[in-house]
Amino acid sequence: MRFGLIMGEALSGLRRNASMVISVVLVTFVSLTFVGAAVLMQMQIGKMKDFWVDRAQVAVFMCASVSTDDTCTDGVASEEQIDAVRTQLEGPTLSPLIRDYTFETSEQAYDKAIAQLGDEYATIITPDQINATFSINLVDQSQSDVISEAFSGTAGVEEVTDQMQYLEPLFSALTVATYIAVGIAGLMLIAAVLLIATTIRLSAFARRKEIGIMRLVGASNRFIQTPFVLEGVFAALIGSVLASGGVWAAVEFGVNGYLRSRVAFVTTWVGYGDLALVIPIIIVIGVVLAALSAGFAIRRWLRA
Repeated sequence: MRFGLIMGEALSGLRRNASMVISVVLVTFVSLTFVGAAVLMQMQIGKMKDFWVDRAQVAVFMCASVSTDDTCTDGVASEEQIDAVRTQLEGPTLSPLIRDYTFETSEQAYDKAIAQLGDEYATIITPDQINATFSINLVDQSQSDVISEAFSGTAGVEEVTDQMQYLEPLFSALTVATYIAVGIAGLMLIAAVLLIATTIRLSAFARRKEIGIMRLVGASNRFIQTPFVLEGVFAALIGSVLASGGVWAAVEFGVNGYLRSRVAFVTTWVGYGDLALVIPIIIVIGVVLAALSAGFAIRRWLRA
């Protein structure tokens, strides 16, 4: 009977303040959608980093006939210079850092270039203009600077590059986008908290006579507060469920339905397993913030 009375009061309050409740639902929906999107975006960045860090290579480009570096004054890297680099890679200093490496001759690189560019370039490009290249997979990609330092200034070596340096700007841009989403979500959550508090205070003011009667008959503050807290929780719960649906739709149609088939260089995407972690977070944030803001608002009103 007591539980039914409390629920009845909460539902009655929702009906009386329908417009404010709808506002709370919409603001909660938008803010928690941004929260979910930010969490999923950060998960996606982590997946991409894990994938590419494991596969990114350090490339040692040997001198070609068109190289102009000081280490390439003799023109195309000689077999002795190539063997010297290979010996250093297999030596006791660098070999513990290297998982494996491959070597592509200038002729092999030339054949690949012609296959990609077309046969009409065969009369424009010659094999000696293409760099022979050592492609190195490291045990720990963070040790790429060691490889660069080892071959810096080495005769016959034009350049040492780390593929991760081309991906870091992408990861940085995605991280900035995540921070922006978190900032927007934070502002919207503040708005939702203020709306919930305002709704509860208006509801308490509209029922001030009922509250006065409850006090006269000895009802405890907890009994009086609970229906108002439930009002805020119910409104936020609806917004949280809608936000969960929005995040699910983003993964289902945005990621699985669109991005997977169009962004070929990314092979690991967020999925349903990640949603199973994000959706409870969204719901918990919505319910907890609503309960705290509603409880604080009604407690202050009762003290007044």
